[in-house]
Amino acid sequence: MNTNNEHLGDDLEITKISRQASGLGTWVIGLIAGHRFDALVFPEHAESEEYELGDSRISKLWIRREADQRVVLNFDRGWDIRPTTNEAAAIADFLAAGLAEHVFGN
Repeated sequence: MNTNNEHLGDDLEITKISRQASGLGTWVIGLIAGHRFDALVFPEHAESEEYELGDSRISKLWIRREADQRVVLNFDRGWDIRPTTNEAAAIADFLAAGLAEHVFGN
């Protein structure tokens, strides 16, 4: 699949948002560009920069390509699996740029 960054996100579908009872984090599950993602997003930045994906307020991000069920990225307060495809990197960049704002409105 060739992800055209110009249209990346046009098919974004948030399938579930659930706030954690024990904290401020919110789990967001969705679909984008033939991939499923699970992300743990916070209203504020992490106290330790390395616990956050860039400047995104995302502390955990898991991405699986649906065509073959292959996990193509996993960030859990640090890299477990760096993006294995250009599409995974583009999706991570897209989510990092705006998922927290979408969830929390700021």
